[in-house]
Amino acid sequence: MLKIKLRTGSGAYPVYLGRGILDKLGVLALSRLPACPLLVVSDGNVAPLYGANCLESLRRAGFKAELAVLEGGEKDKSFATALTLYTSALEAGLDRHTAIVALGGGVVGDLAGFVAATYLRGIPYIQVPTTLLAMVDSSIGGKVAVNHPLGKNLIGAFYQPSLVAGDTATLETLPPREFNAGLAELVKYGVIWEQKLFIHLESLLSRSSGAPLAAVLLRARGAWLPWLIARAVAIKGEIVCRDEREKDLRRILNFGHTFGHALEAATEYGYYLHGEAVACGMAMAARLAVLLKLLSPGEAQRIGRVLGRLQVPPPPRGLSREKVAAALYYDKKKEGEELIFILPVALGRVIACKGPPFPLVEQVLAEYLEGALL
Repeated sequence: MLKIKLRTGSGAYPVYLGRGILDKLGVLALSRLPACPLLVVSDGNVAPLYGANCLESLRRAGFKAELAVLEGGEKDKSFATALTLYTSALEAGLDRHTAIVALGGGVVGDLAGFVAATYLRGIPYIQVPTTLLAMVDSSIGGKVAVNHPLGKNLIGAFYQPSLVAGDTATLETLPPREFNAGLAELVKYGVIWEQKLFIHLESLLSRSSGAPLAAVLLRARGAWLPWLIARAVAIKGEIVCRDEREKDLRRILNFGHTFGHALEAATEYGYYLHGEAVACGMAMAARLAVLLKLLSPGEAQRIGRVLGRLQVPPPPRGLSREKVAAALYYDKKKEGEELIFILPVALGRVIACKGPPFPLVEQVLAEYLEGALL
């Protein structure tokens, strides 16, 4: 079991990674919280696999744990679902000395964290990520939110968890599509922060010879997968600890997200997995950087080749450039009327680009929708 300690301006908390951590969850939780009532939030995909194990571990440690199961999917990140969870919390008797546990992927973690941040003006919560994307990204850093029909994560808060506990054994039950979506976030860290990480991923994916990426990396779990996850957590932890509330440095974590969030909103959160939309967004951001003469075409092609191995679905039929462009303007990161894009200038280094010429943005959208980028 690996432990990484994160310290932000609002407090410190540990991240535990390793096989079998679900069995130890109760003991780990007891190191951060008194034995108290807990509401475990999960979804219909994860709860049948890990809900009983999670509850048993927590109850064995003295917690009174109840389970609330959501349907599953991005549509759960809504005020309506949050209201349902507030009711579940009240019925479970949660007060200010209790906590919420998020057992699942990014949607469950974001939503349960949002409910914890707002229920009784804030109670503790624990992240128990069960997807690769949640393990390396969304469970770390304290961003919690629900979506608005006009844009993703428009209503939320910065609210750090008390504990993150990622059991890498849960990755073995992930569908290949979900696993690949998580790999997109690993690629992101390589492009924005650490060229060495990108090169490792590039090498691993190029040697996979068409085999499913999940199978390739899970077979190598004794070496590569734990290292990749731990490295990603350490990178995000360092960035978040230096800029908890996204005033400057933390913005680089949005590489691929401006385009990606627009794709998700334009397709009403029903077509792309989040990591898939981010993968498309990273390819588009790299292309925009080339058009702005910030990035060499050769490095953009390297980024595109790696992203192309993730088997991201093609743009859906009927999705128009105009609809995606309209969604861009509801992005929460814009300043006034100017959009902010995080663009690569080299492998391992990105910059924030404010208000690039919109005809170039439209050109990138058109190239993507025509299938020219991935």
